[in-house]
Amino acid sequence: MFSHVYVGTNDFARAVAFYTPIMEILGNRLRFSDPQKPWAGWQPRNGGRPLFLIGMPFDGEPAQSGNGQMIAFLAPDRASVDSIHALALASGGRCDGPPGLRPHYHAHYYGAYFRDPDGNKICVCHHDAPALPHEHHASGAVPDR
Repeated sequence: MFSHVYVGTNDFARAVAFYTPIMEILGNRLRFSDPQKPWAGWQPRNGGRPLFLIGMPFDGEPAQSGNGQMIAFLAPDRASVDSIHALALASGGRCDGPPGLRPHYHAHYYGAYFRDPDGNKICVCHHDAPALPHEHHASGAVPDR
């Protein structure tokens, strides 16, 4: 459905440091990084699209986060949702909804929400029931943000 998603940043080095480990957990690999432009992009491990891109806005104006805009990444399992949320908060992100089930979306929707250091709203979610007995089970539903 998507070719790419571009997220603006006001501090390219900070954004690369923030998103690189998140993309690794999600199984995406760095396709390019050009600090001179500055911009960087990740793609699915097997190549192709969609791409996730970060960089300074093309018009030269400061990047601003939008109210009502959100990017949601599909995580391979619930434990990855937990790990990414914790990593985001430890790396300068701000919690916008802790990991947990949100049955008002559907019975197995497990997600977490955070703001990156530039204020962009990010979601990481998993849609399947736990496949293995050792996979994290949420204790209950939490409100979305």
